[in-house]
Amino acid sequence: MKIILKEDIIGLGYKNEIVDVKPGYGRNYLIPQGKGVIASASAVKVLEENLRQQAHKIEAQRAAAQKRADELKDVIVEVAMKVSATGVTYGSVNANIVAEELKKRGFDVDRKIITMRDAKHVGEFEATIHFYKDVEVKLPIVVVAENAPKEAPAVKEEVAEAPAVEEAPAVEEAEEETTDAK
Repeated sequence: MKIILKEDIIGLGYKNEIVDVKPGYGRNYLIPQGKGVIASASAVKVLEENLRQQAHKIEAQRAAAQKRADELKDVIVEVAMKVSATGVTYGSVNANIVAEELKKRGFDVDRKIITMRDAKHVGEFEATIHFYKDVEVKLPIVVVAENAPKEAPAVKEEVAEAPAVEEAPAVEEAEEETTDAK
C-alpha cells in the first residue's frame, strides 16, 4: 500500500514522501492518526504541485538543518556512568541521555531525531542525528566510568616524586654533619 506521509516518521520516511507500507499499518495507524494519506493519482498530483510551489521554503529548511548539523560537526559527547568492576554500566546510555548532554552544552536537539544503539558498557559509540531528509550528523559518544582516574593525578605523581629525589641528598648531608661532629 502506497502512502504519502504528512509528517516525519523515524524509521519509515519523511514528510511528503511516498512510502510503501503494509496495508494494516496504513489503514489502522497512519491514516487514522493523520500521519499519512493514500497515494492515489490525484493525491500524488496535488503533492507534486505543493512541492513545486514550496521549493524555496523547502530549500530554506534544508539550509537551516545544514547549519544546525555544522554546529555539531566537531562535538564529542562524553557521558560519565557508574560502572561495575567488569566495565558494564549500571543502566544504559540512550538517545534521551545524549539529548540531555547536548542540552547541557547549549544544543537544543529533540531526542526523537537521535538514533543509536543503547550503550551498556564503557567505550566509544556513535549516534546519528537526523535533521532533515538528507542532513544527518554522526555524533561520537564516549562512555566513561564516573570514578575513573584522570590523567591529572599522573602528573601530580611525577611532581611528588621530584621533591623526594631532592630530599635524599639533604638527608645524606645531615648524616655527614653528624659524623663530622663525632
